[in-house]
Amino acid sequence: MEKRAEHTEEGLSSSQSIVGRDDGYHAAERVQQRPRSPVQSCVSLKSDQSMEPPLLFKDRVQQRPRSPVQSCVSLKSDQSMDPKFLFKHRDSRTLQRSQSWESLKSDWSMEPPFHFKHRVQQRPRSPVQSCVSLKSDQSMDPKFLFKHRRSQSWESLKSYWSMEPPFHFKHRIVQRPPSCESLKSDWSMEAGPVSFTCGQTSNQSDQQRSEVICPTYQGSVLALLEKKMVAFVKKELKVFTRLLSPDYQDFSSESRDDGAEVDSEEAEQCRSSKEALAKFAIHFLRMMKRNDLAECLQLRTSAVRCQYKLKSNLKEKYQCVFEGITKAGTPALLNQIYTELYITEGEAGGVNDEHEVRQIEIPSRKPARLETTISCKDIFQPLPARDRQVRTLMTKGVAGIGKTVLTQKVTLNWAENKTHHRIQFIFPFTFRELNVLKEKRFSLVEFVHHFFHEIKEAGSCSFEDSNVVFIFDGLDECRLPLDFDNNPTLTDVTESVSVDVLLTNIITGKLLPNARLWITTRPAAANQIPAKYVDMVTEVRGFNDPQKEEYFRKRFSDEKQVRKIIAHIKKSRSVHIMCHIPVFCWITATVLEEVIKTKEGARLPKNLTEMYIHFLVVQAKLKNVKYDKRSETDPHWSPESRKMIESLGKLAFEQLQKGNLIFYESDLTECGIDIRSASVYSGVFTEFFREEKGLYQEKMFCFIHLSVQEFLAALHVHLTFFNTGVNLLETQLTTQRPKPVTDKAKAKLFYQAAVVKALESPNGHLDLFLRFLLGLSVQNNQTLLHGLMKQIQRSSQISQEAVLFIKEKISQSFSTEMTINLFHCLFELNDQSLVDETQRFLSSGNLRQDRLSPAQWSALVFILLSEKEVDVFDLKKFSPSEEGLLRLLPVVKVSRKSLLSGCILSKTGCTALASLLRSQSCLLRELDLSYTEMQDSGLTVLSDNMTSEHCKLEVLRLNGCKLTSRSCCALSSVLSSQFSKLKELDLSNNSLKREGVVSLSTGLQSPHCKMEILKCSGCNLFSDSCDALASVLRCQSSSLRELDLSNNDLQDSGVHLLATGLQSSHCVLETLSLSGCLLTENSCTSLVSALISNPHHLRELDLSYNHPGASGMNALCDKQKDPNYKLDIVRTDYAGVHRLKPGVKKYACQLSLDSATAHPRLCLFDNNTVTDEDEDQPYAKKEDRFQFWYQVLCSDALRGRCYWEVAWMGLVSVGVAYSGTRRTGRGEESMLGGNTCSWTLDCSADHYCPWHQNKGTSIQKPIPDGTNGRVGLYLDWSAGTISFYAVSSDRLEHIHTFYCSFTEPVYPALRIRSEFTYGCCNSVSLCPMDQD
Repeated sequence: MEKRAEHTEEGLSSSQSIVGRDDGYHAAERVQQRPRSPVQSCVSLKSDQSMEPPLLFKDRVQQRPRSPVQSCVSLKSDQSMDPKFLFKHRDSRTLQRSQSWESLKSDWSMEPPFHFKHRVQQRPRSPVQSCVSLKSDQSMDPKFLFKHRRSQSWESLKSYWSMEPPFHFKHRIVQRPPSCESLKSDWSMEAGPVSFTCGQTSNQSDQQRSEVICPTYQGSVLALLEKKMVAFVKKELKVFTRLLSPDYQDFSSESRDDGAEVDSEEAEQCRSSKEALAKFAIHFLRMMKRNDLAECLQLRTSAVRCQYKLKSNLKEKYQCVFEGITKAGTPALLNQIYTELYITEGEAGGVNDEHEVRQIEIPSRKPARLETTISCKDIFQPLPARDRQVRTLMTKGVAGIGKTVLTQKVTLNWAENKTHHRIQFIFPFTFRELNVLKEKRFSLVEFVHHFFHEIKEAGSCSFEDSNVVFIFDGLDECRLPLDFDNNPTLTDVTESVSVDVLLTNIITGKLLPNARLWITTRPAAANQIPAKYVDMVTEVRGFNDPQKEEYFRKRFSDEKQVRKIIAHIKKSRSVHIMCHIPVFCWITATVLEEVIKTKEGARLPKNLTEMYIHFLVVQAKLKNVKYDKRSETDPHWSPESRKMIESLGKLAFEQLQKGNLIFYESDLTECGIDIRSASVYSGVFTEFFREEKGLYQEKMFCFIHLSVQEFLAALHVHLTFFNTGVNLLETQLTTQRPKPVTDKAKAKLFYQAAVVKALESPNGHLDLFLRFLLGLSVQNNQTLLHGLMKQIQRSSQISQEAVLFIKEKISQSFSTEMTINLFHCLFELNDQSLVDETQRFLSSGNLRQDRLSPAQWSALVFILLSEKEVDVFDLKKFSPSEEGLLRLLPVVKVSRKSLLSGCILSKTGCTALASLLRSQSCLLRELDLSYTEMQDSGLTVLSDNMTSEHCKLEVLRLNGCKLTSRSCCALSSVLSSQFSKLKELDLSNNSLKREGVVSLSTGLQSPHCKMEILKCSGCNLFSDSCDALASVLRCQSSSLRELDLSNNDLQDSGVHLLATGLQSSHCVLETLSLSGCLLTENSCTSLVSALISNPHHLRELDLSYNHPGASGMNALCDKQKDPNYKLDIVRTDYAGVHRLKPGVKKYACQLSLDSATAHPRLCLFDNNTVTDEDEDQPYAKKEDRFQFWYQVLCSDALRGRCYWEVAWMGLVSVGVAYSGTRRTGRGEESMLGGNTCSWTLDCSADHYCPWHQNKGTSIQKPIPDGTNGRVGLYLDWSAGTISFYAVSSDRLEHIHTFYCSFTEPVYPALRIRSEFTYGCCNSVSLCPMDQD
C-alpha cells in the first residue's frame, strides 16, 4: 500500500521517519530500510477535516498476503465530507484479514486535488494484526515531491491544512516486512529531526506508537483551537445580530474582509467558513422555531454573497481601460491613469444646442471659486445647501469630456470598497446596451438579472429593499421612446413590460422609489427627461488647469519634457482651451510625444490644425509600421492610406452635414470603407458597439471625438476643391470636368464662401470645421500633407486675403460667440495682429482716451474673455459709458462682480442688462449700478428679469439712481419670487419715503425672501416709516441681519417704533446703523429696553452724528460690558447738539483757505473769500502754490461726513482734491477736475458741469439770482461720495454726485476760471456754518 509523508510545522518524535524540506531545503528522494518488526503493524487513516478540494485516487492496486488474524473493515460517518471525493479503479485490493479497520473521515479543508496514480504496494504476509493509519497533513508545506521511495516503516499521512499547491506521489513502490511508519506534526520538534535506525527493540517501538497515538501536546493545541473557534463564532454572531436588525442596510461592511485582499486565497477560505457558519445559524434558528429570523438571515447573507460577486465582476470589468480608443493599444489600470475631473453643480433648464466647442470655451473661463465643485467620491452626496436627499442626478458634459470614465471610476471605487459604503448595489448600464433590447419585454427583476446574473441568488429583494444605484450612461445615445406622459404606470417589479416603459417608471420613481439614479448625457439631449424628475444637475467640465498638468505628468515621466509640453500648450489659446477635454489631452500627448521623439528640438504644433495633421500622420505611420510592415522612413501616404483618408473624410463630411455623429455599416459601405480596414485607424475611427449576450445588434460607429470628424470633413472639402476643383460647400455642384485649382481668385472665393456659410449657422455647428478649413490654407500645413494634395500652394497671399476678410467680418455686428470663433480662425492662420494691437492699448492705460474701432472692441472682448478669471469687471477702467457697457456685455456676463457705477444708463442699457440676467449662462452674482440714474423705468425693466429661475444675482447696489417708491413695488415682487437669490440690497440716497418702505416690507416678509442686508441711508425716511420696518423684524421668516437707516430724520419717535421689532424673539438683527438720525438719550432708552428683551443677536450699533447725551451713552456702554449681551460695538462719536439739525446740514463744518496753495494772482480775504487780480500778490514762494491755473485749496483735510457751502459770482469751480494734485504745468493734469485726483463742479449763470478725469457733463440749471449763486457740498468719505446741491432759502436741490473710492483725505478746492472772464469780476467765498 502507498505510504505518504508530509512536512509538518514543528517536528517529529524520536520514533518517526522524516522526509521533508525546511526553509528551502528539499529532500527529493529518500530510502529507508529497517529489520522486520516483531510487533503488530498498523496503518491508520485519520481525519482530513482541513482538506478542501477533492482527493482523487486513481489506478490504485494494493495487494497483501492473507492475514492470520481477525480482520475488520470499518467506514465511519461522512457527514462532514465535501462533494467530489472520488475513488476510482480500486480493484485488485484484497482484504483477507479476519479483522481490519479502514476509516475515512471528513475532507472539509481539502484544497487542490491530490492525484495518486499507478501506485503499487506490496509487502510480505504479516504475522500480526495490521492497521493502516493516515494522519493529519495540517502542517504540510507546498510542493513536496516523493518519488520512487522504498522503505520499511510505519507510515502516517496527516491532513492538508497548510498545503498550498498539490502534492504528487508517483510510482512509489514500498516493499517491507510488517512495519510501521509515522509522520507526525513538526510542532513538537526541539533538537531537530530524529532518524530511525536499525535494530530497534519492541519496547522502543511500542513507546513510539504510543507517542503517535496519544501525543502530549494535543491538549494544548485543541485548547487553542477551541479558543480561536469560539472567538470566530462570537464575531460572526455579532455580524448576524447586525444583519437581523430591522433597520440594517449596510451590507458592504460584511462583504469586506479584514485587511485581506478580496481575491486572496485566505479571504476565500474565510468567506467559505463564514458561509458555513451562517448555514449552521440558519439551521439552528429553524430548530428553535424562529423561521422568520432564519429567512431574514438567509436573505441577507445571500445579499452579502451576491454583493461580493457583483463587486468582483465589476472590478474585473472596470479596473482596466483603453485611453482614447476602445480596441487598440495596451490597456491601462484606471486607478493609475485616472485624473480627477472638474465637476460643478449645474443648472437644469432648456436645451443647449450650441456647438460643443462653444460650450467648453465659456465654462473654461469660469472662476473655480464661483461654483460648488464636486469630487468623484462625493458624486452621490447631497450638497450642503440642499435639505433633502437627491434621488435622480443628471450629469451633463460635451463629448469626450470624461462622463463615461467618471461612471467607471465611481463604480470601481465602490467595487474596491473605497467609497460609497452605504450603497448595497450599483448597477451600471449604457443606453447603447439598452437600445438593442427595444423589442424585448422584461420585468424589473428579469431586466437586472439579464445584465447581472450574479445577483439571481438573492432574488428581487436584493435591490427592492436595499440601497441601490442605477447608472444610465449616454442618454444622448438613447433610441428608446421615453414617453413620460403616455407610458403606463408600473409598480410591480415582477411584471413584464417593454424596456422604455421600465425606464420611465424607474426615472419617475413609480418603480423602486427608494432607488437612486445617475444619468449622464450630452447637453443637447438633457431635455429628454423632464426637469421635474431630476433633483440635481452636475456638469463635467473636463480638466481645469492644474488637472491638465496632472494628466501630462502622469503621461510623461521626464519632468523636463513635461514642463516643456505644458509651457507650449499654454502659449496657444485654442489648444489650451481644447485641453479641457480629456480625449484632446490624449491626442495632444500622442502628437507631442511623437514629435519630440522623432526629432530633437523640432517645432511643436501651435494650433489645432497643426495638431490634428500631426495626429493623422501618426496614424499613417502606425499603419505603415504595424500593419504594412514598412519602415518609419517610408512615405506616410501610400495609395491605400490615401484612399482610406478620402473615404473617411467623405463619411465625416456627409454625416456632419446631416448632423449625425453615429452611423451604420451601410453608411461606411456607401463611402467605400471596408470595416476591417477601418479598424486599422483605431485612433481615429473605432467601433463602439459590439454583440452582447447573443442578441442581434446592428453595428454602429462613430469617431472618437466630434473634433476629429470635423477635421476630416474639412480635409475632405479642402482636398476635393484643390485636387478636383469641386466646391462641396456650394449648393449647386458643378458638373465640369474635375481638375486641380491653380487660380488664386477661385481659392480666395472658396475660403470667403466658407466663412460666410459658417457665420450663417445660428448654433455654430461649423465653427470648428471653419477653423480647420482655414488652417489648411497655410503653406506649412500643406507641406505636412504632401502626398495627399496634388499641388501645394507656394504663396501666402491666399492666407493673407483670408485674414483681411475675417477682420472685416469682425468689425460687423455678430454675436460674441461668432466673433470669438473668427479670432480663433485668425490664430489658425497664424495672425494675431489685431489682438496684439488692442493689447498695446490696454497695457498703455490710454484706453479710455482712445476711441476704439469696432474690430478693436471685439478684440478687447476676446482678450478679456481669454483671461483666466474675470472675477471683478470694473467698467471705469475701460469706458464708463453706455456704449462701453454694451460693447463689453459678454465680459459682464462671465464676471462674478460687475462695477458699473457712474455709467449713465438709458432704457436701452437697462434692457440689455436685464436680458443678460435671465441668461442661463450668466455668472453674475454682484452688480453695482450706483449713480447710473436708471430711474424707476430702468429698474422696472431690470426687476422683471430678476424673477427668472436663471438669475443668480445675490447683491444689487442702486445707490443714488433717482428711484422713488414705484421702484420699491418692483423690488418687492422680486423678493417675493421663489427664484430670488437676493441677499443684499442697497437703496441709499434715493427718495423712497414711507410709501416705498411699506411696499418693500411686503417682499421682506415673504417666506421666499432671503434678504440679509438692507441699506436705506438717506432715503428721506421719517418716524412714520419705522412701523413697517418693525413688522419686518418681528416676522418669523425674516433673515435680516444688517439694517442701515443712517441719514434719515427718524428722531426718537421712529426709534421707539423700531424697538418694538428689535425686542421680538424672531428678530435676528446683528447690525443696526442709525447714524445721523436726530436721536437723543430717549432713543438710547428705547434701544436698551429692546436689548433687555432680546439680548442674543444685536452685536453692533452705530449712533454717531447724534446727541445721545451722557446718560444714554452710559446706559448703552453698560450693556456692552455685560457678558449676558452680545453687543460688542457701540459708536457714539461726532456727537453734539448741533447734530440735531435736519438733512445734511447736521454735518456742517468750518473751513479755511490755505494761502500757501493760492495762485499768485488770487487775493484772499479773511481766509474764506478769494478774487482774481491782474497782478501777482505778495505771497512767499512756495512749492505747494498753483502756478498756472487760478486755484486754491483749503487747509482742512477731510474724512468722515462733512457739509459746507460756497457762495460764488462769475465763473468758478468748486470741489475737492487730493493734496498731491499737480501744481505746475499748463495741461489738464494740474487743473481741478482734469485729472484723477480731483472732483469739481463748474458753476455759471445758466448751467453746471461736473468734471473728473477731464470729462464733464453739462447740467442745465438756470440760477434764480442771475450771476450769483450758492452751492452746498456734502462729503461722505467712507461711502466714497461727494455731492453738490443748489442752495435756496428753504431747500437743497441735488445737482450731481461723484461716486468713487477715496484712498486718502481730501481738501476743499476753489478755482476762478479767469481764462474765460478776462476783465470780469469773479469771486468765491466759504459760507459760515452754524455749529451751535
